[in-house]
Amino acid sequence: MTSRLTIWVAGLLLASAVFCAPAARAQKTNDKSTASNSPIDWKESLKQKPEWYASDEAVRIADNVLLYQHEDGGWSKNIDMARVLTEKEKAGIVKQKSEAASNIDNGATYTQLAYLAKVYTARKLDRHQDAFLKGVDYLFGAQYANGGWPQYYPVRKGYYGHITFNDNAMINVMRLLRDIAQKKSSYLFVDEERRRRAGSAVEKGVELILKTQVVVKGERTVWGAQHDAMTLLPAPARKFEPASLSAGESVDIVRFLMNIKQPDSRVIEAIESAVAWFEKTKINGIRWVEKRDASKGGIFERVAVKDPGAEPIWARFYEIGTNRPIFMGRDGVIKYDVMEIEAERRNNYRWYVEEPSELLAKDYPAWKKKLSGLN
Repeated sequence: MTSRLTIWVAGLLLASAVFCAPAARAQKTNDKSTASNSPIDWKESLKQKPEWYASDEAVRIADNVLLYQHEDGGWSKNIDMARVLTEKEKAGIVKQKSEAASNIDNGATYTQLAYLAKVYTARKLDRHQDAFLKGVDYLFGAQYANGGWPQYYPVRKGYYGHITFNDNAMINVMRLLRDIAQKKSSYLFVDEERRRRAGSAVEKGVELILKTQVVVKGERTVWGAQHDAMTLLPAPARKFEPASLSAGESVDIVRFLMNIKQPDSRVIEAIESAVAWFEKTKINGIRWVEKRDASKGGIFERVAVKDPGAEPIWARFYEIGTNRPIFMGRDGVIKYDVMEIEAERRNNYRWYVEEPSELLAKDYPAWKKKLSGLN
């Protein structure tokens, strides 16, 4: 597996060296022509029609994904992998492969793996399969013995080592592994040993989810955005991200649990408890809006305004024990009114979420109906 990838990268380095020589002017002209194309946005890479993944453009982007893959099998975050690269850029990326900063934050690693699976299924190019399997092995290695995944692996100091539900990182890793274990169409090529390991990793992840659901005065609530890898308690991240109950991240955790085909009593209790918490903590009568402030040169500010007809919303963070919405600026001081934190943080962070509304109105009734059919 590794040998084919190594040969492919070596060939790429040779092509890059040729490019850098004076005799490569024709290649430069071709690169300029290619750069004028309009590739898809990487954020849309998993939303194309099935036949598109057999196209040369899909393969070009998949080869970009291989370039950016680190030696440990993972990827970095916040990179546009659909961008047309020059040969010089490709050579520079290859040289940085050993400087691993692999993680699962902001869609990193699991998005690249899902994309490679689609392209390999459509075109059957060995190098894409090799890179995919190496990436899956990275996810296996990154999972803690307790079933959780850190944001970065190899583990970095600070909050990067926390079990990370934030931005649905761990849940999206588990979705990928569940699809592999369940032989979804894009993953039929995965060998049985890795399929078995994927199923086992998901089972361990579910156990971790059940253990980390926060219990207050004997009642189960929801989850934090991240949990300490040792104590399993909610943990802080950046200065403005306190240890708390997270309404946003908990929605996808509940949805994942709802998709378990044969839920046991513990899973059912976890879902019912979380739904009850969402019902209890919804906020009525306010709307979170962008409003132009003429006194500050017409800039837009995010503000909470009273509106009796507003749909329910939820704060992103709730204080453990009181269920009071909490907000923090860069000073790390908890406030109970979002308007009390500095404008920079208030305007550039998502302090309120609406996702629990759909969970309560659609997902939960559908799950209850499905559950009644199992009994």
